[in-house]
Amino acid sequence: MNFEKRKKVLVTGATGFLGGALVRFLSEKGVAVIAHGRNPLSCDNLRANGYSTLEWDLRDPLRDRDRSMLKDVVTIIHAAALSSPFGSKNDFESVNLLGTNVVLNLAKELGVQRFLFISSPSVHFALKDQLNVSEKDPLPRPFNHYAWSKAEAEKLVLGCSNIGPVILRPRGLYGPGDTTLLPRLLTAAKARALPCFRSGIAKIDLTFIDDAIDAICAALAANSSIHKRTYNISGGQALPVREIVERCCAKANIPVRWRTMRLLPALAVAYASEQLSLLQTGKEPEFTRYGLALFAYKQSLNIQAAQSDLGWSPKISFDEGLERTFTEFER
Repeated sequence: MNFEKRKKVLVTGATGFLGGALVRFLSEKGVAVIAHGRNPLSCDNLRANGYSTLEWDLRDPLRDRDRSMLKDVVTIIHAAALSSPFGSKNDFESVNLLGTNVVLNLAKELGVQRFLFISSPSVHFALKDQLNVSEKDPLPRPFNHYAWSKAEAEKLVLGCSNIGPVILRPRGLYGPGDTTLLPRLLTAAKARALPCFRSGIAKIDLTFIDDAIDAICAALAANSSIHKRTYNISGGQALPVREIVERCCAKANIPVRWRTMRLLPALAVAYASEQLSLLQTGKEPEFTRYGLALFAYKQSLNIQAAQSDLGWSPKISFDEGLERTFTEFER
């Protein structure tokens, strides 16, 4: 991508892990970036760090003064999302589906040349082993409301052919600044014994944040032949979940305890907890079906399409990514 010749790039969800890292990277490369967020305090922090910031809840009308700052935007990277294994369908629909539609309409109004949508491999998730999953594989019935909202949003994006739509599905983002994946894992390991299902055969591939950013930049630089296409993104290395857990906990000096459990009864209890939480508090329960399933099944993505079409390949091994992540945590 010729950063110097590009006009403005709008990054939605810039107060999140991926969006924030992307804004920092593009800005350092001299790209004119507009960072979007909806949390006032987080947006104030972006402004304090010198970023042009659009504070906007996608469920509200865009103010005229904000619309004027977007007039030269030719690229939109839509990373804003409600990303959680638990929540009401209405919440996911409001943010991930209707919110995406709002940004798509804005893209049409601005006449953008490339609309890059950050989706999720969760659209392929099912309660079974799935190795080397391709973008062309048929999608199963959505496992949860998050997967449903992302799959429906993908349909909206691909239906807007005049704005150069491209979809990326990065798996399991981690790295310096991660507030979700590894912190959740470490918190759980500190609090309780972790479940060991199916003799501990679960595997998964993760993605270091720098590799995800490289993939995004490769998609921005590619020509129009990639329009209306979807690409899996991951580190390309499926590792045993047990190994991931134990190596992360060793870095954090947290002893790991495992508890052998039967999967189906555990999933049934988790489902009941989810339904009860939706009816009562609305807060995520201690266990979710998706969270438990990550400890039970083999999962990996086929990334050959991104390698051939985008000229992208992951560069950061889990060894290096883990070292860089915890070195930053210690700082």
